Amino acid sequence: MNANDFPVTLDALSALCKRRGFIFQSSEIYGGINGFWDYGPLGAELKRNIREAWWKAMVREREDVVGLDAAIIMHPRVWEASGHVGGFSDPMQSCRRCRKMFRADQVADQLRESAWLSSWTNAAASATQTDVKWDIEKAFRWLERKGSTEAPGLVARLAEAGGGRPTAEALKTLLESWNRSPETRPCPACGGELTPPRDFNLMFRTFIGALEDSSSQAYLRPETAQGIFANYLNVLDTGRVKVPFGIAQIGKAFRNEINPRNYTFRSREFEQMELEFFVRPGSDAEWHAYWVEERLKWYRSIGLPEGRLSRYVYAPNELAHYASACTDVMYRFPFGDQELEGIAARGDFDLRRHQEFSGKSMEYFDAEKNERYIPHVIEPSAGVDRIALAALCEAYREEWVPKEGGGEPKTAEPGRPPPAGYEPRTVLRLAPVLAPIKVAVFPLLKNRPELVEKSRAVYQPLRRRWSAFWDQTGAIGRRYRRQDEIGTPWCLTIDFQTLEDDTVTLRDRDTLRQERLPIAALGERIAAGLGEV
Repeated sequence: MNANDFPVTLDALSALCKRRGFIFQSSEIYGGINGFWDYGPLGAELKRNIREAWWKAMVREREDVVGLDAAIIMHPRVWEASGHVGGFSDPMQSCRRCRKMFRADQVADQLRESAWLSSWTNAAASATQTDVKWDIEKAFRWLERKGSTEAPGLVARLAEAGGGRPTAEALKTLLESWNRSPETRPCPACGGELTPPRDFNLMFRTFIGALEDSSSQAYLRPETAQGIFANYLNVLDTGRVKVPFGIAQIGKAFRNEINPRNYTFRSREFEQMELEFFVRPGSDAEWHAYWVEERLKWYRSIGLPEGRLSRYVYAPNELAHYASACTDVMYRFPFGDQELEGIAARGDFDLRRHQEFSGKSMEYFDAEKNERYIPHVIEPSAGVDRIALAALCEAYREEWVPKEGGGEPKTAEPGRPPPAGYEPRTVLRLAPVLAPIKVAVFPLLKNRPELVEKSRAVYQPLRRRWSAFWDQTGAIGRRYRRQDEIGTPWCLTIDFQTLEDDTVTLRDRDTLRQERLPIAALGERIAAGLGEV
């Protein structure tokens, strides 16, 4: 996608998140640690709201799903049964010169952005003839999309265009390195020689007890799903559940990613929201289609629009050996379309493996049909951190707003000053259900005790029901701007008229409209805006 299609860059977003207390680099005072992030006061509220919205939709509003909170560290045999010990690895290559490591399947992609090929990029940018530039742009698009089977034709066209021979030679060199097998491609960082691909296990090891040897070795879980499968029998025995039913869990997971990237999108510590939905064998396709639609509906309900959401349906040759179907819910980030959630039809692979390794029967007895079977599983698995990042990207806006009120905000045009009577603002148009602060309360003047006292009387009942913010410092316009930047949907101002008739000014973040509203009607109005009534 074109970067101009998106209203925010990751640099601008990360600056806002640091400035306003959403996200901090972990261990920042010691220089940080790559792949780990801390969520500040507002970020913690945002993630909590995402978790609660998911739990409400997946558990509280359904009669066929129950919850679980399994331990992060489990018996090592769990991960042998799941296949993680033997197969949870990425093929890696390291450079013999600069010692950097790369995933073998990403080397070709990283070559496109490598520093040592910048001379070719500069040559492309300096080409003067239109036909040469057109061919270069076509080459870039085609390389990103397909590969290099048409390379000879592209190079020939560049060579035929007048004045394009040096660029053609550089492109030819690039294509030749691109075409090499993984064992012979150059290092994306320095152009040096890469080692042959070798497997690198992504699980974090730890030890239980006083001794650090193989007998005490354990793992930080790389996913939350196995805790559900390991507790399937316990839930079946105690939960009064019948197939079809689900077990939901939210929790931390850990993967030793070699190349954490794109801000918080790919991290080594992250949070998952997973459902394992157990179904009768043979009903997999029906239930898989159902959960794909349910999950897309939920994403729209938290403010991610249809236009930036898409689905990636796995081809048969892309599926895991045990899966009959898998669909990813994709979101268009500033860095491209990326997965927010995967919905997989996993068959009976997990329960059957745990039955084999534990010796415990995982069969379900259907009393109505008088038969036993191992249920099949549909697994919607989402990332809290990725959803938070998507929500922030979607919400970020740079706008021009009227200085004196009485008008709608306008989208800011990069590089241009605001028109007369307008001023710039940065706003997070978060869906109210996700907003860290739901309502802010302002006394018009902080040095008038009667206004402050009345404002506190309005503020206290609101904060007992929702997350509310008190601010009495600075001009009202400045206080509005601070709340706009953190995504607060509504601001209340208590003025002298409030003392006379018990009404307040309610200001809407997105439209900037202000209205007088009785204090007694505030709860109902905010609840309606949050979808609670």
